[in-house]
Amino acid sequence: MIDENLARLRVHRNNVHRYRRLLATQLSDLERAYIERRLSEERASIEALSQETFPFSLPPTRRAAAETDRESHPASAASPSRSV
Repeated sequence: MIDENLARLRVHRNNVHRYRRLLATQLSDLERAYIERRLSEERASIEALSQETFPFSLPPTRRAAAETDRESHPASAASPSRSV
């Protein structure tokens, strides 16, 4: 089961790369809209399949937590408080 899901993830990933390459070419508005829609569908498929294959999440590391905190509170990160 996991091997099948990993193979599906690989196929979706390859499709995403193919669609990105196509978007870098000259396309009509209709072609571009179609490829953008397919790219969005492939990304959604990857997300859903990833959640199904790996239904757990690891706790954030201290570094990741600090970066998230800095992003959500940019003013406090720019001027750290000092205790004298």
